[in-house]
Amino acid sequence: MNARQPHADNGVAPLDMDGLSRILFGHAAFQYLNAACELGLPELLAERKESSREEIRDGLGLADRSVDILLLGCTSLGLVQRDVQQEENSRYRLAPVVLDLMAEGDWQRFKDTVAFEQYIVYEGQLDFTDSLRENRNVGLRRVRGSGRDLYHRLAENPQMEQVFYRYMRSWSELANKHLVEHLDLSGAKHLLDCGGGDAVNAIALAKANPGLDITVFEIPASRTIAEKKIAQAGVGGQVSVVTGDMFSDPLPTGCDVVMFAHQFVIWTLEENTALMRRAYEALPEGGKLVVFNSMSNDEGDGPVVAALDSVYFASLPAEGGMIYSWAQHEECIRAAGFHSAQRVPFPGWTPHGVIVATK
Repeated sequence: MNARQPHADNGVAPLDMDGLSRILFGHAAFQYLNAACELGLPELLAERKESSREEIRDGLGLADRSVDILLLGCTSLGLVQRDVQQEENSRYRLAPVVLDLMAEGDWQRFKDTVAFEQYIVYEGQLDFTDSLRENRNVGLRRVRGSGRDLYHRLAENPQMEQVFYRYMRSWSELANKHLVEHLDLSGAKHLLDCGGGDAVNAIALAKANPGLDITVFEIPASRTIAEKKIAQAGVGGQVSVVTGDMFSDPLPTGCDVVMFAHQFVIWTLEENTALMRRAYEALPEGGKLVVFNSMSNDEGDGPVVAALDSVYFASLPAEGGMIYSWAQHEECIRAAGFHSAQRVPFPGWTPHGVIVATK
């Protein structure tokens, strides 16, 4: 095959020098996105529909040089569009894709993801190459604390913890509207949400399934924030929190559905299989296993968000993990004893989906 031609199956266009340059300076491109978010450029342009350079400068409180740098980057990257019909008095407006996120109510969730990349992921990714060489999360060394993984160090870093849980809630909310719509829990009585974080998915499922009881199983450090969110959502009668280590402590009993949400991207495939076996042992005959997280495709060439997100999982949170393919999850499911696994891909720009398997 000619190396200049796109892959025959995935339709990716050939990489040209402009595309290669965007990869080379990808770190700088992200900093323009983060600066725009932190300075409030999208909100300013959304409120005014369009603005001149001077109006943006004054509205953001920037110096002339600073606004020129910001607009140079944001327009060249396409985050902002410039009206070229008025060279002497150019007007700037937001890119339609950003306006769409705002119209759909997802812009703040997107911004929370930007903050997560900036304040949690960015520094640890410096160790990506060493993480690949050593097959472990070398970047964790850049997070203060003594916990064995990122999650056990968050309590020692309050600002990082706040950014992390805000991001996880937003990242989940981008997809759990599809989880609620596509996950059939009719007939289910009690769902165990293993590693349920601040209960964002448990709350959404509880509201959509009023007769369903849900237990969130989390490490002790996450209990307070989860119980606070549950109380704020008014679902305390349905959702409770039990603390423990899902790898070593007994799983809560009496559940006919066990869900792992955003868990199997963290650990190795062997650890994922071990967790699925624990779920299998805890479930009754006919019980369901639900795997809810991002997925890569079986061909190993995308989607690009899954590939880029895998840098974080390789470098930082724990000693294993990536955005695994649907097929890899299904191999673990079969090895754990489950059968009749069903794939449910979700729409949207995030590569989320669900696999449901039966004992």
